Amino acid sequence: MVTTPHPLASEAGAKVLRRGGTAIEAVIAAGAALTVVYPHFCGLGGDAIWIIADGEGRRKAIMGIGQAATQLPQFDTIPTRGPLSALTTAAVVDSWGKALDFSRNHWGGTENLGSLLNDAILLATDGFPASRSQQHWHGFRRSEIENWPGVAHHFVPQGQQRQPELARVLEAIALHGHRTFYEGETGQRIANGLEKAGSPLRMQDLEKTVASLVEPISLSYRGIELLAPPPPSQGVTTLTIMGILSNFPMQDINPGSVDFYHLCVEAVKQAFLDRGQIADPDVVEQDCTQWLEAHVLSAKASTINPARAMPWPHHFQTGDTVYLAAVDTQGQSASVLQSTYYDWGSGVLLPDTGLLWQNRGAAFSTDPLSPNVLAPGKRPFYTLNPGIGLKNGSPHLLYGTQGADGQPQTLTVILSRLIDHGLDPLAALSAPRFLLGKTFSDSRDTLKIENAVGGDVVTALAARGHDVMPIDALSALSGQAGVICRSENGWLQGAHDPRSDGYAIGI
Repeated sequence: MVTTPHPLASEAGAKVLRRGGTAIEAVIAAGAALTVVYPHFCGLGGDAIWIIADGEGRRKAIMGIGQAATQLPQFDTIPTRGPLSALTTAAVVDSWGKALDFSRNHWGGTENLGSLLNDAILLATDGFPASRSQQHWHGFRRSEIENWPGVAHHFVPQGQQRQPELARVLEAIALHGHRTFYEGETGQRIANGLEKAGSPLRMQDLEKTVASLVEPISLSYRGIELLAPPPPSQGVTTLTIMGILSNFPMQDINPGSVDFYHLCVEAVKQAFLDRGQIADPDVVEQDCTQWLEAHVLSAKASTINPARAMPWPHHFQTGDTVYLAAVDTQGQSASVLQSTYYDWGSGVLLPDTGLLWQNRGAAFSTDPLSPNVLAPGKRPFYTLNPGIGLKNGSPHLLYGTQGADGQPQTLTVILSRLIDHGLDPLAALSAPRFLLGKTFSDSRDTLKIENAVGGDVVTALAARGHDVMPIDALSALSGQAGVICRSENGWLQGAHDPRSDGYAIGI
């Protein structure tokens, strides 16, 4: 099974599975297609984080995170758009190379990038209709997008969309391998485009870009071992929330009730209090496993008042991402997020290559006392945190979502509904969700909750002290998540968010 937020990408991955490919190979094909058909949320100018696992005890995280430029300007405030937000390199392509090596060495994979990128190349060359999501975010950013050179006309909101320059970059990767994106003629064209646009990134920065293969962190929740990427990802935040909730009888609480939402929101608050400590572990020493110790989680749970909300002034980061996952016939699993950070990334289009570069540099701090302070060659704090849940040592749940700071919040309600209440993937994804904090559409630290929860729940949450703001059912603010569930006898159920354009395809 494969799941993505776009049907053309799901089909690209499904083709690989039909011909006997591995889950990693399917995800690369689907992910490459998404860089073409979902340009507002991901692209070759962005990053990727993977969790991969199988039933033989192999479990890894691939941290495809670009690093800050070697030569940086001085900032009082890092801009969120424009060339000075394009401060970090893009590691999604190198993550494909790392994943493909793992597939060959451990899962018997035989595919190469020449075959896996074929659908993406054809889509970029022949064209495709702009998705409903792309149309929405093109319209939402209409007043801004006109000020981003070339972007409004390159990514059309209606009709067939072609990207011949991007197709040529994909063809070069397919022919010469993933490192051609960072080295040689193609890498030099990308570096020249970045310099011409006003980014501080140079060829030497591209050459240093390498995805890392590391051990995931984990937490046991109701007998399911949840795997998450380590820092600088906020994967530990998601695990902390679930660890706090493990101290409450969530399985006995109606997942549509005020008690359910209140406990989830308060657990999010407790976990987010520590999130500012997360930073690049190559620069800042941190042992996040201590945050997941039982006595620490129990202490956080004990501070939650079941009848009253804790006041919450907390800055919210907007961001957009795509989640994709696959399980192959052997149960081998890959759970992946690809991203350019904000919708449309930095807004910097490199016309010679058709690349829209990410603005992940805006996630750095300029506070010299912050663990996440901007520095040359450093990786920023990272919101991406896809996951896999193991049952009896084998992949059971694959999950992840778009949504920056909202990712742990969305995963909280989805995981509880899947694990505590046994909902199937589509039901868990369709149920109402919340989002705590500021967003680009609301500057207050409100608790945004989809109005499908019902007026009684909204009123009861307000009575407990939450500053509630109802939003539309299936709101774009609530993330685009995907789930695949694999039973112990090998049966698969999967779905992609009804808030997206995609779906799961079973083979």
